[in-house]
Amino acid sequence: MTVAPKPRTGFQAGPASAAISSAGATPDGIGPAQPRDPAQGPSHAEPPGSSATGLGGPTGRHRREPEGQASYREVFAVGEFRALWTAQVLSYAGDQFAQVAIAILVYGRTKSPFLTALAYALTYLPPIAGGPLLSGLADLFPRRRVMIACDVLRMGTVGLMAIPGMPLAPLCVLLFFTVLAGAPFSSARTALMPDVLPGDKFVLGSAISNMTFQVSQIVGFVAGAAVVATLGTHLTLGVDAVTFCVSALIVSAGVRRRPSPRREGDIRPSLWAMSADGVRIVFGSPVLRTLLLFGWLAGFAIVPEGLAAPYAHSLHRGTLVVGLLMAAIPFGTVIGAFLFGRLVAPSARLALMGWLAMLSCAPLIASAWNPPLEVILPLWALAGAGGAYQLAAAAAFVQALAPDTRARAFGLAQSGLYAVQGLGILAGGAVAEFTGPPLAVGLAGLTGLTAAAMLAMRWVHLRGRAIQAQHGS
Repeated sequence: MTVAPKPRTGFQAGPASAAISSAGATPDGIGPAQPRDPAQGPSHAEPPGSSATGLGGPTGRHRREPEGQASYREVFAVGEFRALWTAQVLSYAGDQFAQVAIAILVYGRTKSPFLTALAYALTYLPPIAGGPLLSGLADLFPRRRVMIACDVLRMGTVGLMAIPGMPLAPLCVLLFFTVLAGAPFSSARTALMPDVLPGDKFVLGSAISNMTFQVSQIVGFVAGAAVVATLGTHLTLGVDAVTFCVSALIVSAGVRRRPSPRREGDIRPSLWAMSADGVRIVFGSPVLRTLLLFGWLAGFAIVPEGLAAPYAHSLHRGTLVVGLLMAAIPFGTVIGAFLFGRLVAPSARLALMGWLAMLSCAPLIASAWNPPLEVILPLWALAGAGGAYQLAAAAAFVQALAPDTRARAFGLAQSGLYAVQGLGILAGGAVAEFTGPPLAVGLAGLTGLTAAAMLAMRWVHLRGRAIQAQHGS
C-alpha cells in the first residue's frame, strides 16, 4: 500500500526476520543484548509459555523438538498469521499500483525524467532518515495499535494524493509522509511475528512473506500498468487508500490485543534515546552485527536490477528483455526461498548461510564477459536463489533480540538496507558510465563475493555459539 520500494531481502517488513540465541536486554531494556544462561530459565521479557531456549513454543508433551521442522500448512493454520499475511498481500498490490501511478502522474505533468526519478527517490529517503527514530514506537506502544494507527494515517495521506489537481509540491510532501509512516508499521509487524509464529514456524512465515514480495515484483508492474491504464492515476491512488483501510480492519479483527512491550512503571525513554539504543544493541553484539552485515550484502545484489534497462540495450534487446532481466533475480529468490524453507533443517540453514551468501554474488561475475541473454538469465536466477540465505539471517537477527527491543533494532536494519540498496544502485550506475553495464554488474558480483567470503569466515566462529543457544544447551 505504500509507494516505497521494499527491501529486496528477508529483512523487509514481515517483510522477514527460532531464537538463535537467548540474548536479552539489560534489566531496564536499554543497552546491548547480553547472553543469558539457559539454566536461569526464561527472562522477564519472554512471553508466558516460552521455554528456556527462547523458542517460544508450548511446553509439555506437545512441544516440538528443537530440530523439529514446521510446514507451510502449520503456518497458515495460525489465524493471526493469515490476517497479517492478507494485509501484506493488500500492501504489496497497492505498492505496485501506486508506484506506477506516481511515475506516470509526475512524468505526465512535468515531462521531466529527472523529476520523475526524484519522486521515486523520495521513497528511499524517509526510511533512511526517519526509520531508526520512528521504529522505536513499536517498542513503546502495543504493536497492533501502532500498525492500525499507521494504516489510518497512510489512508489519509494517500487519499489526499488521489485528489485531482493536487499540486506537485504538496504531492511530494504527502508521498514523503506516507512512506515515513511505513517504518513503524514494518517494525511493529516484524516484532509481532515471533509472538504469532513461535519456533521454526517463524522462519517459514518469513519465507512466505519474502516469496509473496518477490512474486509481487515479478507480476506487479505489469498488473499495475494495466490498472492505471484502466482506472487512471487518481482513481488508482484512491484504490491504494482503500487498501490501507481494509488492512487496518483486518489487523483490528484478526490480530489479538497484546500489551505494550514496555513494562509497567518503566520510565518512557525518548525516541532519540531508543534510536541510539538500537545502534548499541546491534553493533554491541558480534552475532547481531554479523547478521546485519549479511543482510546488507543486498547492496551488491540489487545492482543488476538497477542496470536492467542499459544492460538490455547493451544486448541490443528491447523493452521485454528489460522486464525479463528485472524478474530473473526475484524469480530465483522465490524458488530458492521455497526450497530453503521447506527442505533444509533449521540448524543446517545457519550452516549454509555463508555459502549461499557467496552464491548470491558469484554468478554475477560472469556478466563481465557479456554472455548472451540465454546465459545471463539463468545465472542471475541462480544468484537470486542464493539470496535465500537472507531468510535465515533475518529470522536469526529478529529472534536473537529481546521482545522489548525488536522494533528499534529492526528499524536500524531496515533503514540501513534502504541506504545500501540506494547506494548500490548509484554506484553501479556510476561505474557503468565508464565501463558499460556488463562489467559494472560483474564488478558488483566480485566485490560482493569478497565481502560475503569475509562474513562467512567470521560466521564460522559465531555459528556454533548461535546454534548452541538456539537449542538451549
